[in-house]
Amino acid sequence: MFLLYLFSLIYGGAVSIRNLLYDRGILKTKKLPVPVISVGNISAGGSGKTSLVRFLAQELGRTLRVAILLRGYRRKSKGTLVVSEWGELKTDAWSAGDEAYLLARLLPEVSVVVSEDRYRGGLLAVEELGAELVILDDGFQHRKLYRDLDVVLIKRRDLSDRLLPAGLLREPLKNLKRADAIVLSYQDVEPFEFSIEGKPVFKLFREFRYLLNSSFERVPLEELRGEEVVAFAGLGDNEQFFKTLERLNFKVKDKLSFPDHHDYRDFRLEKDKLYITTPKDMVKLPPSENLYALDFEVRVDGLLTFLMEKLGMADRFKKR
Repeated sequence: MFLLYLFSLIYGGAVSIRNLLYDRGILKTKKLPVPVISVGNISAGGSGKTSLVRFLAQELGRTLRVAILLRGYRRKSKGTLVVSEWGELKTDAWSAGDEAYLLARLLPEVSVVVSEDRYRGGLLAVEELGAELVILDDGFQHRKLYRDLDVVLIKRRDLSDRLLPAGLLREPLKNLKRADAIVLSYQDVEPFEFSIEGKPVFKLFREFRYLLNSSFERVPLEELRGEEVVAFAGLGDNEQFFKTLERLNFKVKDKLSFPDHHDYRDFRLEKDKLYITTPKDMVKLPPSENLYALDFEVRVDGLLTFLMEKLGMADRFKKR
């Protein structure tokens, strides 16, 4: 345990030095010709980041040509890749990465691009796809790309956690002073309060109303509520998923927990069982009549108005 704390101190020192170099302009940032909204967090593991990206893209995409920019974590491809162009899928989940492919599948009104070099990927989105606004996924620590607004999610555990590797924090809480807006995640199951001087705070609630079948068509929750199901997930926080199913009164017979971004190519469904997973996991499995994903809608009161006002786009947003 002592060694973990020691390594956390070393890690924290490296993070502080890196941020100082960016703050003083020694490490340079690159700026895209359109506004960039970064959505990030301060911890490893699930915080609702992808859900918030989806919510913002869905809402802003009704008025603006929005592109989502991701690294494409654990994808099989390299370089800059267009995952979808205004609803037209250009690749598969393995080449895109599960989160990027899921967003492309669920959001026909936007484009999705993955690239290790976020500036290059963002420039492609603007110059070749015609994006008017870029949403940068997991961008709080990726300071190489300039962002007009930083939206940062925190969950309850973050308030008492330690820096990596002793805990899961990627940065200390004090670094939230860099954020333009703070979003308190999972308020529907773990309500908590947090504030930092001068920073607006918003609350994220999830509203569970339906499932998705393996064709990504909506199915009422009631269709499976009385049935025994096998629940499985490969998330940063699988327990959160399992607890949600139980809170929604699903009869969970078995729970299968896999690492985040798990590769399911060797996973087989038994025909006489019903399975519930997450949309992010389901995109990596072939269609099956006994496979469903628990989906939800996000509510973050006031956040969209705040972002559009800060970007000077409030009038355009109101006209949608």
